[in-house]
Amino acid sequence: MEEAFMSAPTLSGERYRPAMTDEGLAPCHAVTAIDEHGQPKEREIAGEQPLTLYLDKQEIVTLMTLGGYPELLALGYLRNQGFLEEPEQVAAVQVDWEAEAAVVVTHNGVPDLAERMGTRTVTTGCGQGTVFGKLIDHLERTALEPAMVHQSAIYGTLDALNRYNEVYRRAGAVHGCALCHEHEIEMFVEDVGRHNAVDAIAGYMWLEDIRGEDRIFYTTGRLTSEMVIKVAQMGVPVLLSRSGITQMGLDLGKRLGITLVARAKGTRFLIYNGAERVVLDDEPTSEPPEPKRERGGAEKQKE
Repeated sequence: MEEAFMSAPTLSGERYRPAMTDEGLAPCHAVTAIDEHGQPKEREIAGEQPLTLYLDKQEIVTLMTLGGYPELLALGYLRNQGFLEEPEQVAAVQVDWEAEAAVVVTHNGVPDLAERMGTRTVTTGCGQGTVFGKLIDHLERTALEPAMVHQSAIYGTLDALNRYNEVYRRAGAVHGCALCHEHEIEMFVEDVGRHNAVDAIAGYMWLEDIRGEDRIFYTTGRLTSEMVIKVAQMGVPVLLSRSGITQMGLDLGKRLGITLVARAKGTRFLIYNGAERVVLDDEPTSEPPEPKRERGGAEKQKE
């Protein structure tokens, strides 16, 4: 795996670990494109690979992924979907890119696996994420304790994130997600779908038994219902995005008690939920100009 993509700490050896392969892929590939003058240009593009996830020989889902942390992605996906509760349930995780498969084997099977797969909701995540089971079943278990966050912590997090987004700068076409703690980035993952990035971080938190109550979760993508649900299941009470928010994402954030901060870039941000929990201790001295917008109200971003 390329160094630019290695933004996750090494898994510690103190907790239980299932047997796992280490099959992370390089994130970018060199290609030649032809510009508007007919001239060749050497560029890098983001990788995208299908990865079919199996749980005890049962096919669960096929994910399109950059492939940086496939083992953590598989575990985080299964954890966030409610298939697994404890790492000790898992005997092994094996990724084989020739077979385009990630196989998760448990010690004693998963009760009611067929029933859990009976209801699927296809979400608006890039590459289309899927939530299994009834959404209300997730919500009943995931209401969070309110947490205070300082404006200076938001700015410190955004400043620290400037050192990341390496794949986006080189190739574009990816989203990034980060687990943040006291102005530090604990783990940063880029992938072709933001739901893959959040699941990989969820897998890391699960294996390391990291609690989320004093963390901030950052995403470059919009705050959709799927993002809010996943972050709530990870126990993180503050969700920060440089993009916008959907109505269902906002409704769920209010129900779950998550502080939702969107359009966060530079010194600007908009608090859509939990303004009473944001301490404005570092207000900017001047108002920066409004960012340019494309059709539909989206902020224009440079590739």
